[in-house]
Amino acid sequence: MLGDLGYEGESGIITVGYKKPAAGKLTSTEKAYNKVHNGLRAVGERGNSLLKTTFKALRNVSLCPWRIGTIVAAALVLLHLEHDRTT
Repeated sequence: MLGDLGYEGESGIITVGYKKPAAGKLTSTEKAYNKVHNGLRAVGERGNSLLKTTFKALRNVSLCPWRIGTIVAAALVLLHLEHDRTT
């Protein structure tokens, strides 16, 4: 899973970017990693936004995370059919 810097304590479970040190700068490798990481996260964020704006029922969901996955999968199929996409 990809996460933002708010999840840096969970780095064993969630992949997060590098945080700029208080008294320094990021290396070029760390900057490149952050750029790729943010690019990948943007795709997921855009998908989440598209689902929530299209399906009002997904905006305030308080179901079990395992159950909401099935509902989101069904919504994604409907969204793909609506936009004539196969991937």
